[in-house]
Amino acid sequence: MDNKKRNVMALLPIFVFLALYIGAGVYFEYISPVQGKMGFYVVSTVVAFMAALAVALLQNRKMSFDDKIKVCAKGIGDENITIMLFIFLLAGAFGGIAKAAGGAVSTANLLLSIIPDNFAVPGLFLVACIISIAMGTSVGTITVLAPIAASVSASGGYPLALCVATVVGGAMFGDNLSFVSDTTIAATKTQGVEMRDKFFANIKIALPAAVITLALLVIMSIGGSGAHVGQYEYNIIQTIPYFAVIVLALLGINVLVVLGIGIGLFALFGALTGSIDFVSAFSSMSEGTTAMFETMIVTILVSSIGALIRANGGFEAILSFIRRHLHGKRGGMIGIALLTSFLDIATANNTVAIVMAAPIAKEISDEYGIEPKKTASLLDTCSCIIQGVIPYGAQLLIAASLTGITSLQIMPLLFYPFILAVFVILSIIFDRTKTK
Repeated sequence: MDNKKRNVMALLPIFVFLALYIGAGVYFEYISPVQGKMGFYVVSTVVAFMAALAVALLQNRKMSFDDKIKVCAKGIGDENITIMLFIFLLAGAFGGIAKAAGGAVSTANLLLSIIPDNFAVPGLFLVACIISIAMGTSVGTITVLAPIAASVSASGGYPLALCVATVVGGAMFGDNLSFVSDTTIAATKTQGVEMRDKFFANIKIALPAAVITLALLVIMSIGGSGAHVGQYEYNIIQTIPYFAVIVLALLGINVLVVLGIGIGLFALFGALTGSIDFVSAFSSMSEGTTAMFETMIVTILVSSIGALIRANGGFEAILSFIRRHLHGKRGGMIGIALLTSFLDIATANNTVAIVMAAPIAKEISDEYGIEPKKTASLLDTCSCIIQGVIPYGAQLLIAASLTGITSLQIMPLLFYPFILAVFVILSIIFDRTKTK
């Protein structure tokens, strides 16, 4: 049923989604704010994508409705999409039981307790990096550390915006590299890549950017009065599952197995330390999987819309545009980076941006001979860069609301995302990966 003839009108569902989602977001964020809600989250992405799917189903009268449903089913039934949905469920259960067992708080408190007073700000960056790698969520990391950043600012005399931006930067570093992050899951599984391979492709870009950011923060801290981060209670046993998951994932063990082991370890150590019991363990896993439902529904809807757009010639229209304006392997990588960045600017959600961009990125990757692990790395990294700096994204909005400043005050001091963007550009210019 694939139609290789390019058809720009096949892209209409994407523009319907963007118009509805961005229009509602701008209206409720800047024109008529809703008390207690972030403007870009008033209209659910699920509802916006449902409207886009309706438009996609109404297009192409040459194809019967039953055939269109078959196209959707084929898109949803893709092996990588199915695996991704299973991983989302396990990642949700893992996050839920980890939180209930006290793993996140204990890990953060353990790391915060060893930060030297004179290097409180660079210490915050390191802690945010490690916590977000372990937790797999930038928003969760910011929620835990933003109030601590505020106390560091107050006690050490450091600018509040700098301390908060440091936490946000570290949170985006870990979110980009974590094995249990939904962005990593989406980027790897849509490209058919092992998480370990994508991690090592990513670390070559992210680590130098993080090292430079850390050095910059250390230089800024020299000569300062220092800040007492504080002494926090922690139980080192509760931190073990996080680090075990990271090690197992790096060893190349299947992520489903890794997450299963992580859940079992948190249940065991949580019971040993008395932080959870049988009932709370299962209820917390239930809450965690429930929190993933919207992401899973969006994945199903986007897979359906993407399959229809491909069948109607939309992907061919995008590829034709890239062929005319971007040439060679580097041109293909630039196309993937720009597409992902644009979609994240539009959706203010890095996971949604990756899921939307992924099928087109795979087509570009196949045509231009780009290694799948490089494509997955670009999808995840570019979406995290944009998500970390847009003032209406959940990360900056939550950081701002917890510390009493505005997103615009934080933006200029987001050293890590901006430095990371430079390294992404350099990685494309000087790319030496093998042509697939």
